[in-house]
Amino acid sequence: MKTYIGIDPGVSGAIAILSDSGVTFHDMPTLEVKKKQTLDYAGLAAILRPFAGGGAFAAVELVGAMPGQGVSSMFKFGQTYGAVLGTLASLEIPYELIAPPVWKRAYRLVGCEKDESRAAALRLFSQCAADLKLKKHHGRADALLMAEYLRRQEARSA
Repeated sequence: MKTYIGIDPGVSGAIAILSDSGVTFHDMPTLEVKKKQTLDYAGLAAILRPFAGGGAFAAVELVGAMPGQGVSSMFKFGQTYGAVLGTLASLEIPYELIAPPVWKRAYRLVGCEKDESRAAALRLFSQCAADLKLKKHHGRADALLMAEYLRRQEARSA
């Protein structure tokens, strides 16, 4: 099986890696700068570097500005999003941007609460229960479901 990487961008996001050897999760690596969490760029590169230029394919959630969010928080989110895309490109890991309604429709999650993605991921990947046990692990679940969405899409087109 090819390696599929799902990425829920953002400082509180996560990375899920789906391969023959199973599923691996990484919470988005962060550093504290002036008492605020910010992306650890080197940490992100270290997580993705093993997949550089060979056989991996990534799904990144296509995101945009959300009504009601402050300018500085959206700027910070955009920085993280751009860093994810730039890191994938620099490591020559092909990726696809997938809008939330597209991948969520595949699991009947459109309009559902965030915790529903965790329940869906557990139904499909019960072996990941320890990594998805907390409510805050919804980012991991989203990343895993995006990786699985990619895997299914490629299987259909093969």
